[in-house]
Amino acid sequence: MTRYSERMKKIFVLGGTGFVGGHVCEKLVRAGWHVTVPTRRMVNAKPVQHLPGLTVLQLDVHNEAALARAMAGHDAVVNLVAILHGDAAAFDKTHVILPQKVQRACRTAAVQHLVHISALGANDERPGSAPSEYLRSKGRGEAVLLHPAEPHGALNITILRPSVIFGADDKFLNLFAKLQAVFPFMPLAGAAARFQPVWVEDVAEAVVRSLQMPRSAASPLILEACGPEIYTLQQLVQLAARLGGVNDGRGRPVIALPDWLGRLQARMMELAPGAPLMSRDNLDSMKVDNVATGTLPGLRALGIQPALLQPIAADYLSRGGKSHGLLGVRSRNRT
Repeated sequence: MTRYSERMKKIFVLGGTGFVGGHVCEKLVRAGWHVTVPTRRMVNAKPVQHLPGLTVLQLDVHNEAALARAMAGHDAVVNLVAILHGDAAAFDKTHVILPQKVQRACRTAAVQHLVHISALGANDERPGSAPSEYLRSKGRGEAVLLHPAEPHGALNITILRPSVIFGADDKFLNLFAKLQAVFPFMPLAGAAARFQPVWVEDVAEAVVRSLQMPRSAASPLILEACGPEIYTLQQLVQLAARLGGVNDGRGRPVIALPDWLGRLQARMMELAPGAPLMSRDNLDSMKVDNVATGTLPGLRALGIQPALLQPIAADYLSRGGKSHGLLGVRSRNRT
């Protein structure tokens, strides 16, 4: 695939210290690009700060003026900032107001390309039709990018809508395996919800390849980033336990909860300290299948053959979630 622009060597990655962000940064560094990662606290950047060609910048990304100054001289921006839990105001601040600030800052800084990570189930044309505040805010965030009050000029926009993302350092399959290693059975809300899990490396590769695609700023690109297989949540929970060797590979009994009891369980989790394992808004998100619609291009449009879940998950779950690549080498060396 032809590189989008030979000049495109400076990339500004918001959310680069997170799970997906670390893999995106590594892919970009391997491709020879200089990466700038803003973070509110420098300590948050420890997983990526030693990657060659990467600069960490202490910055409040919600400060639009500071954001525009920091973006100056960069050819592209990747926005990976997202939250899974919070009230309506928190979702709005992160998923709607921040993308709007990012787009305006891109215009001010003459950035050429913006890649925005959204979510499968988001709808920029009818965001209010989604069943959860998470998905509604994701849709509104897409809408401010694709239908801005002011024209975005020469800014190319790519939106990736991934299904649930798995990988060696995920908090998804690893969490299910760890919970079943402790408890004798697994009460599960939303057990019948369907997902099309996608490997984090495929999502990261999609970010890089979308930056390389030559196209007009007048034609925003929306892609559904999904793996090749569909699972119910119950199947994923059972699979995580088996692949992680829980109960000698047999896993634990999974008890599907009725909706009313699942919502009660989620409410109790919301009241516990820290981020909840499950919220009522999460359950609302699972009212719609988290699978590709087939109406939009997928990873194959970028030349990516989506990876199967089981061989990859079997590898990292059996090894206790150790990471791969440059980040994984550093992680293992610290243990």
